[in-house]
Amino acid sequence: MKPNYAFIDSQNLNRGIKALGWELDFKRFYIYLKEKYNINTAYIFIGYVPGNQELYSSLQKIGYILIFKPTIPDQKGNIKGNVDADLVLQVMLDYDNYTKAMIVSSDGDFHSLVKYLYKKDKLLCVMSPYIKTCSSLLKKSAKEKIVFMDNLKKKLGIIKNKV
Repeated sequence: MKPNYAFIDSQNLNRGIKALGWELDFKRFYIYLKEKYNINTAYIFIGYVPGNQELYSSLQKIGYILIFKPTIPDQKGNIKGNVDADLVLQVMLDYDNYTKAMIVSSDGDFHSLVKYLYKKDKLLCVMSPYIKTCSSLLKKSAKEKIVFMDNLKKKLGIIKNKV
């Protein structure tokens, strides 16, 4: 049997978790994906920023495969690196290599992809960081195969050492 793959929209994941008021421990998240969902390969789609090499190295050391998107500043100077097309492309390139795909995002732009994977029985689930910011289109296309992360703070949050 082929393994399951996770395709993670990093910016959407980070924004959703921050909206919940906590910070994700990526090492604990990786272990959780492997143990609970039998994820063998976990891609993180992330905008490339030259000063973030330490972050990239630590994610790779944990076991994630990073797919970089060039970034550009918007009119306000905020860095933008839209990974949606890259994520969809990778899901389709790897289609024959996995049993089921997990999409980690709340972005409605993945509606068509999720609908297709569901129809072909290739969707493990959509993991949305936050129910309140999850697109209604995504909820509709994932149907019963959607899970939310708002109750996972104790399992997956960064543990701050108390002094």
